[in-house]
Amino acid sequence: MHHHPARENTVRELLFRRSGVLEWGERPAPTLEEGTDAIVRPILAGRCDGDTLPIHRPVSRAMQAGMALGAIDPVVGSICGRVPFQGPFGIGHECVAEVLETGSDVRGVRPGDRVVVPWSVSCGTCERCRRGLTSKCATTARSTLAAYGFGPASGEWGGMVADAFRVPFADHMLVPVPDGVPSARVAAASDNLADAWRTVAGPLAERPGGTVLVLGGGAKSIGLYAAGLAVALDASEVDYFDDDPDRRAIAESFGARTQPLNDPGTRPCRGGYDVTVEATSKSRGLQRAVRALAPGGVCTAVGYYVAPTTRVPLMQMYATDATLRLGVSHPRAVLEELLDFVARTGFEAERVTTLTADWEQAPHAYAQRATKVVLRREPLLATEPSC
Repeated sequence: MHHHPARENTVRELLFRRSGVLEWGERPAPTLEEGTDAIVRPILAGRCDGDTLPIHRPVSRAMQAGMALGAIDPVVGSICGRVPFQGPFGIGHECVAEVLETGSDVRGVRPGDRVVVPWSVSCGTCERCRRGLTSKCATTARSTLAAYGFGPASGEWGGMVADAFRVPFADHMLVPVPDGVPSARVAAASDNLADAWRTVAGPLAERPGGTVLVLGGGAKSIGLYAAGLAVALDASEVDYFDDDPDRRAIAESFGARTQPLNDPGTRPCRGGYDVTVEATSKSRGLQRAVRALAPGGVCTAVGYYVAPTTRVPLMQMYATDATLRLGVSHPRAVLEELLDFVARTGFEAERVTTLTADWEQAPHAYAQRATKVVLRREPLLATEPSC
C-alpha cells in the first residue's frame, strides 16, 4: 500500500447551499476502503455547464413543483433528489488530480501521478461498462447515476472541489494525463470536453470532411469545445451560432465561422449539415438542429430538456434519414482517445476557460457568471509540464 504522510481527519469541500450561495464545509477525510481504491487531491477543478443551473437560478422548489404537476420529467428527481439540487451538498465533478495514496491492489497509478477523474463512478468490468456505457455502470449506481457532485441521490461520493476524495476501481477510473499536456488544457476532460468529443469525433469519423453546425449558449463550454474539436478533426465547414459575442470570438479563434443565433441573415450550409450539435438547451434549438441536418446526418443534443415531452420533428427526420442522439456522456469510455488526441495535436481547449481563479476563492469564483470557470492550486506531489 502506497502511503502519503498522515492527514487531518476532516477535509474541506465546496458546498452548494442554495442558489447563489456556495461555501466551504467539512467532511470526514477519505480513507482507503478497498484495495482497489485511491485517494486523490484535485489540482484543477472545472465548473460543468450544468452546475450553473442551480447556482444562477433558484430552481429547487420550482422543479419539485414541476415534477408534482407533471411539467418536469420525474427522472430528474432520481438524479438530483426529490427536491432537486437541495443544499447542502458537495458540488463539482470535473478535475485533474494528483494521486496521494493507493490501495494494495492498485497497479496502474501511483502517488504523484496526474490523472483525470471522470464525473461518473464506474467499475470497468460489468456488461454496461464493457459496452462503453460507463455512466450507467451496473455495479456502482444505486438509482439513475453514480456520480460526484450531484448530491446524495447520485451516491455519497461528494464533490470534486475538495481537499481530497476517494476513487473506487482506481486502475479503471483514473486516466493519466499524458506527459507534456498542461493540466489547464484538460481541466474539463472529466465531463464537458469529453461530452463535446463524442458529439463530433465519432460522427466525423463516419463522415470524413463533413460539415458541422453548433448551436451554442446553453451548454456554454461544450458548444465551444465541439466547434474547436470539429475544426481540429478536419471538418470542411464549422458554423457556430451564439448570441454572445465573447463566445463567438472564442469559436472564431478555433477557426469556426460564427453568427448570432437569431440573425435573420443566416445562410446555413446548402443542403444541410452532416453533423449538428444542440447546445442551446432549448426545445426550439433541438428542432432547429434536427431540421438543419443533411441526409444521413446526426444531431447530438447535450442540453437538459426537463419537460416530460419535447417536440421533435420526426417526419423531417424520416424524410432525411436523420439520427438524433442524446444521453448522459460516458467520459471514461473515450478519455484515452481524447487525451491522446490533445497530446498529439496540441488542441488548445484552455481557450474556452474564461475565468481561472485561485482555489481559495472557490466559493466566490464558482458562482460567477462566466462561460467556463477553472479553479487551480499548486500540486503537492505531481509535476506540471513546463511547456
